[in-house]
Amino acid sequence: MIQTVAHYGCHLLLPLFVALIWYKSQWKQAFLVMLAGILIDLDHLLATPIFDPNRCSIGFHPLHSYYAMTFYVFLLFPKKSRLVALGLVIHIIADFVDCSFM
Repeated sequence: MIQTVAHYGCHLLLPLFVALIWYKSQWKQAFLVMLAGILIDLDHLLATPIFDPNRCSIGFHPLHSYYAMTFYVFLLFPKKSRLVALGLVIHIIADFVDCSFM
């Protein structure tokens, strides 16, 4: 239960917090763009089984690989890609939190 709350709390509340603090005037748009970072979970469709509650996504799925994470960090630097990158990095942080409970 605590694992689920921490995992989804990071996925939802961390982007909201970032949007409200650093993107006050456009917080709704910023929140939705960062929330779209959840779309990298589409790589779970490539796994068998698709969902395994005992599997850590980090390093297992292609969009959760260390190469992909490095790319997400580099996307933080150009201002045009920063919001998308924040969503991706926050998603990875949430998955790291999930993996730490295993």
